Amino acid sequence: MADVRYGSLAAPGSVNEDYLVAGPTWAFVLDGATAPAGVDSGCRHDVRWLVEHLAAHLAVPLTLGTSAPLTDVLADAIAATRGDHEATCDLDNPDSPSSTVAILRRRGNAVDHLVLADSAVVLDIGGDVRCVTDDRLDHLPSYTPDVVAAHRNRPGGFWVASTSLDAPYEAITGSSPASDVRRAAVVTDGVMRYVELLGLGDWADLLDDLGFEGPYGVIARIRAAEEARFGTDPRGPTGKRIKKHDDATAAYVLMEHT
Repeated sequence: MADVRYGSLAAPGSVNEDYLVAGPTWAFVLDGATAPAGVDSGCRHDVRWLVEHLAAHLAVPLTLGTSAPLTDVLADAIAATRGDHEATCDLDNPDSPSSTVAILRRRGNAVDHLVLADSAVVLDIGGDVRCVTDDRLDHLPSYTPDVVAAHRNRPGGFWVASTSLDAPYEAITGSSPASDVRRAAVVTDGVMRYVELLGLGDWADLLDDLGFEGPYGVIARIRAAEEARFGTDPRGPTGKRIKKHDDATAAYVLMEHT
């Protein structure tokens, strides 16, 4: 990977619970999941603490050039993060702080990806642009705190990076020949809104705009579209109230071919 451009902005008035780290041959984004008000996570730390520690433990092996499967890299990072607070927190609590994960890595002649929960990797493979995401959270029977907790990191439910060492092995993974990958992006769901919620374009348009305007330019467009569409009463396509704004993070990668 040669040219990596990145940006991250909190939702207005909020603390940014997204996190992004990039190196010469890899990039990843995390999106911390904010617990509903009144839910006891069993943890003395907030979501920002979790994403910072998880990011640190992911970045070290990627920086050192590990060729281990990304599932193993993520499992080791979760185990190390558990070790950072297992003496002070209840790691068996199903509402323990959690995060999505999307990783892109150049490994020799291959480009690997991993996606866990609702962040995404967008790939342009020979002009065919596709979005790799994990939509299992979209298929729960309801979204009350009890139902979400009962289905989190469970077979038949959805998987996130939290305390479970099984979760990485439920991620959506794949590899592509590096010679076929022209450009790519890793994005949190605040940027996925460009396509999925706001209809500003398709995934190819998103890559075009990330390359032309840069991540901060795209995020500015998303913010303006959110204001125009949702006003003072934000509702999604089904009429359900949603967050007017969300933390938004993207890394755009223009692949180098020799």
